[in-house]
Formats: sequence, C-alpha cells, structure tokens
Amino acid sequence: MPRLIKDSQIVEDDWVMVGSSSEAVDLAESGQRVFMPLELLQAVIADIPVDATIGVLLEPGQEPSQVCDYIDRLQLVAVNFPVFTDGRGFSYARELRQTHEFAGELRATGDIMRDQFHYLKRSGFNAFQPDDDSSLESDLQSLDDFSDAYQASIDRPEPLFRRR
Repeated sequence: MPRLIKDSQIVEDDWVMVGSSSEAVDLAESGQRVFMPLELLQAVIADIPVDATIGVLLEPGQEPSQVCDYIDRLQLVAVNFPVFTDGRGFSYARELRQTHEFAGELRATGDIMRDQFHYLKRSGFNAFQPDDDSSLESDLQSLDDFSDAYQASIDRPEPLFRRR
C-alpha cells in the first residue's frame, strides 16, 4: 500500500484510484474509498450512492470550479503536479479552500519536491503524495522549515504585522 503525508503524519493510503465507470460505481457501492479523474467523476456521479466516500483527481488546466456542483459530496480532491515547475496547483488549492470552502482532504500528488512542501501546506494542502515516497521522513520535516511567514495564507490567514 502506498504511503503519503497526511495531517503531518506518514500514513498508508487507503484510497483506490479507479479508471472505469463500472469499477467506480462497484467499489463506491461496496464502501471502498475511491477517487477518479474529473471526466470519469462527471460521467458517473449520478450513479454513485450519495453516502459513498469519493474523490477526484484534478490535472493542470482543469479548474476547481468544475467540481463546484458536487463539492459537498467529495471527501478528497487530489491535485496532480506532473512536473515540479507547474505551479497551477498552488492556486487551485487556495481557490478550493477559500472560494469553494472545501474542508476535506486536499492532496498534492506527482512531481513535488521537498522544497515545495512548506508552501503547498500554506496554500491549503493537508496531504502530500510525491512520486518518490522514499524520502517521506525528510519531506515531513520540511513542513516546518520556516517558523513564521510575513504573508497571509490558508494555514495562517493573518499577516505577521497583524499578529504582533
């Protein structure tokens, strides 16, 4: 079972990524935690039981507003970073937390580097699943690389000058 960082702890990933509509519906009906690409979710959302534990994977270019209609049904939004230089996911996280008031698990996945973890957390992510999970212990430590920040963020809405 793959590992990830969630809420400042290294945990086993109990979500299953699905790729077909029949698999999505069957596993969701059986109580399994499933997440799927946005296009698949849009195609099967009406067939999935309302009480199922479901999530979505957003790729760069897929705006968070595309999940607005069913954001209350989602317990996980995973945002893929296919290359570490693609920073759109940072904006997606902020939009999901502030504009759409998403309170579930917000997971950064893909090509994320140790240097980005602290900033991903400040943007609103609470779970991190890099392509290479061999250094999760040092990645976990990087969440606390900086003791304070001047700017306001999702994890600390007041800027430093307001906190003094």
